[in-house]
Amino acid sequence: MAHQSENPSLLSVNAVHNEDCISGMQKLPDSCIDLIITDPPFAIDFKAKRSNYNRKGSRVLDGYNEVAASDYAEFTHSWMGESYRLLKNSGSAFVFSGWNNLKDILVAIDEVGFTTVNHIIWKYQFGVATKRRFVSSHYHCLYLCKDDKKRRFYLDSRFAKDAQAKGGGSLRYRDLEDVWVINREYWTGDVKTPTKLPYELISKILAYASVEDDIVLDPFLGSGQVAVVADLMDRKYIGYEIVPEYFAFIQARLKEKQYRYRAQDGAVEPEGPLPIFDSPS
Repeated sequence: MAHQSENPSLLSVNAVHNEDCISGMQKLPDSCIDLIITDPPFAIDFKAKRSNYNRKGSRVLDGYNEVAASDYAEFTHSWMGESYRLLKNSGSAFVFSGWNNLKDILVAIDEVGFTTVNHIIWKYQFGVATKRRFVSSHYHCLYLCKDDKKRRFYLDSRFAKDAQAKGGGSLRYRDLEDVWVINREYWTGDVKTPTKLPYELISKILAYASVEDDIVLDPFLGSGQVAVVADLMDRKYIGYEIVPEYFAFIQARLKEKQYRYRAQDGAVEPEGPLPIFDSPS
């Protein structure tokens, strides 16, 4: 059941917290968040360092915190209920999911009262190798709101109406299609968490669904991508991460405004500040 903060006047922005997101969100006042972007745990016994992900395990931070599949429906309903309470009527939420436990997320969306605006498919450039089924190379993104009439959407934020793509066709129309072809980022040689959303994906959502100084929430920060990109685009952020190693990594990225960190003999070395760009090189 959603729980209203006992101190509704207290809202600390540009802050990340090393705690369970449900207890953390319970401390926030109703209708205080403009935009939610989040990628919750998988509940698939995810092995972050397995060899077929083509990663060097020494550069992948330990501590990925999984949720048991048997608990996933209740867990999803709990954090989504808090998200619904916190979101403004004019706000939006973008929830990412693989297909394995998508049904629990879809059920929770209806049960807590969200309206589904779009079911977006994010198509990326590779998946895990398979032998007896097709390769999964896409992710689901549920675009949600509380009040579809009051929901804000910034149509002109990325392309003008008359902007033309190379070879013809409308850039805006292509950008507004509900299948997004956006490559995952290769952080070769850099410190990383097991999963992360690419800059281009987050920046696209931020552009269409928020403006400067809006408050963006991510209940499951992971590597801190949502907070870092929100900060770069002059949005305010609030986020939660339960894994201490990830939380320290997020704090370092935000404090020093570093997008990527180079692994140097087991130490974490900043690679330099992130330039402002439309999509990562």
